[in-house]
Amino acid sequence: MSDTPFGFGLPPEEPEDGDEGKKKDPAGGGQGSGGQGGNPFGFGALPGMGGPGGADNPFAAMFGSLNPNDLGAAFQQLGQMLSYEGGPVNWDMAKQIARQVVAQGTPDGTKDASVGPAEKSAVQEALRLADLWLDQVTSLPSGANVAVAWSRAEWVEATLPAWQQLVDPVAERVGTAMGDVLPEEMQAMAGPLIGMMRSMGGAMFGQQIGQAVGALAGEVVGSTDVGLPLGPAGRAALLPLNVEAFGKDLGVPSDEVRLYLALREAAHQRLFAHVPWLRAHLFGAVEGYARGIKVDTSKLEEAVGQLDPTHPEQLQEALQQGMFQPEDTPEQKAALARLETALALVEGWVDAVVHEAAKTRLTSADALRETLRRRRASGGPAEQTFATLIGLELRPRRLRDAARLWASLTDARGVDGRDGLWEHPDMLPTATDLDDPDGFVHREHLDFSELDKMLGEAARGDASEGDAPEDGTESGDKGGSGGGDGKE
Repeated sequence: MSDTPFGFGLPPEEPEDGDEGKKKDPAGGGQGSGGQGGNPFGFGALPGMGGPGGADNPFAAMFGSLNPNDLGAAFQQLGQMLSYEGGPVNWDMAKQIARQVVAQGTPDGTKDASVGPAEKSAVQEALRLADLWLDQVTSLPSGANVAVAWSRAEWVEATLPAWQQLVDPVAERVGTAMGDVLPEEMQAMAGPLIGMMRSMGGAMFGQQIGQAVGALAGEVVGSTDVGLPLGPAGRAALLPLNVEAFGKDLGVPSDEVRLYLALREAAHQRLFAHVPWLRAHLFGAVEGYARGIKVDTSKLEEAVGQLDPTHPEQLQEALQQGMFQPEDTPEQKAALARLETALALVEGWVDAVVHEAAKTRLTSADALRETLRRRRASGGPAEQTFATLIGLELRPRRLRDAARLWASLTDARGVDGRDGLWEHPDMLPTATDLDDPDGFVHREHLDFSELDKMLGEAARGDASEGDAPEDGTESGDKGGSGGGDGKE
């Protein structure tokens, strides 16, 4: 994955003739010039770029680096890029690329495979038992209507709608900012060209996201690894192949690994199912972040102004030099802080609740907990993918602080008092509270239950008075009676 969020580089094509396909003259812009070569579309040297045949035979220069067997695929891919007319991301291409990445297997050589009946049964049993254990440590009821076991390809299919909701606002903002760079007179003259650029941009975003989601599918163990509800509502899921890989060298029985991960998945499902505002809060924070994205227009204007039609790699290089940066404004900082804190609170609550449920039942609970924390601290796949697609890296320190705060709340206020804070976002701890967990835990809070009771009684009283005139004379008696009750 690219280190630059939404890098526009296309994944290099591996030629069928092995190293021979890469040993091109560097001056010709082929693979020998490094990675994808000078031409962002991987077609070798363009006319005027120099290299063998560049002047005498432009078609040979353009397609010389391609194996003839790959030529049809290259034209097909270019056709898909130019014909796209959808939103800011070509999601059909993203799914296609993600499925291809999954089919290639993970770096350790593990290939995706359909989930068998025995694995499905084991996952369903683990999630069922996890829900029973969680009933004793949280006041939130089960949030999973169905327990499923997914292959990696099924994970891609099931989570793409959520990725679309997350990524489209960011991609839309980037695309709009790029269009705004061109002067109005140039926009009027270059209408068809702008349309073509948008089509290619949508395809490039699709390539980037497809690569990232496909790589993530090789490592996630469930539908909530990034702390967001990526799967369909009410559907708790584990990926048996990745669960096995996760516990491979831990020296922990596979059934304990599966059950611990099932506890985490089931805990996430409870939170997202019974805190109705939480999903909108998280996704809204991403949109708020997207609104603050700006494009370094000076870099883009310079790249466009100096663009040589025979050297399109100049724009490619400019795009990869970090044009897309968040605005350094209070609003943008607030959006980032809100998203980071909310995700830390979600993960901290899950960590605390799962530990409480597992510590007396699983001998490996502490080891598994620490393994997951180290995975986060070292920048695990979830964090890397999130940073690539959204531009935000979670600080692992926040997750530990949040887990400690929720555990302290359990000791001080009990399970109901702890979980009751999810009733409204304004009741949750803030980033400042994560710096001082003990201060938040022991701070006096309003009794919202009494306030709700007072508001409910007032609402019922208003409703009674509003109905009174409909009964004519009798309403006066009712009103008087109601007033008497009020005085009492």
